[in-house]
Amino acid sequence: MNFKKSNGLIPCIVQDEKTLNVLMLGYMNEEALQKTMTDKRLTFYSRTKKRLWTKGETSGNYLSLISIDQDCDNDTLLVKAQPNGPTCHTGADTCFGRKNEANGLTFLEKIICDRKKNPKPGSYTNTLLDSGINKIAQKVGEEAIELVIEAKDNNKDLFLNEAADLMYHYLVLLAAKGHKLEEVVSVLKQRHTEK
Repeated sequence: MNFKKSNGLIPCIVQDEKTLNVLMLGYMNEEALQKTMTDKRLTFYSRTKKRLWTKGETSGNYLSLISIDQDCDNDTLLVKAQPNGPTCHTGADTCFGRKNEANGLTFLEKIICDRKKNPKPGSYTNTLLDSGINKIAQKVGEEAIELVIEAKDNNKDLFLNEAADLMYHYLVLLAAKGHKLEEVVSVLKQRHTEK
């Protein structure tokens, strides 16, 4: 890293490793970068306090290091981290006032996994999870057949609703089997790179 370029401090953009949302921007000097890599918790140089500052040192909302990449000019870092609570000192998820919500199907997977860990009485997801693998797999089959039937017609709303039902039940099946959507994506990526 070229710390001399900016008076010993380089900007560090922090993304949530799962949602890829930008959580914050901080500055690191060489010592902060070394401490981050050693402790696996993000440490910055506070320009206000004029000292090293580990994110979460007072709140307990640490940012656990996942990966660090440097830009092409070696003067900016992109860090992927796992947040342990809100990132902003105001209590917000991000320092930009945005919620750190998952994108794509991962938002639904997160809800399903939460229901698995923290059952909610009367929840359809919990009823389904409690019914066992055979019943869940049967539901996935039923929803697939209903989607095929709707695909033959031209009712957009019915087709999209059946597609949503299939995806939901598919994610419940993955959770019941103890797997994550990212594992399936990994298999698909591997197939793509092999060809």
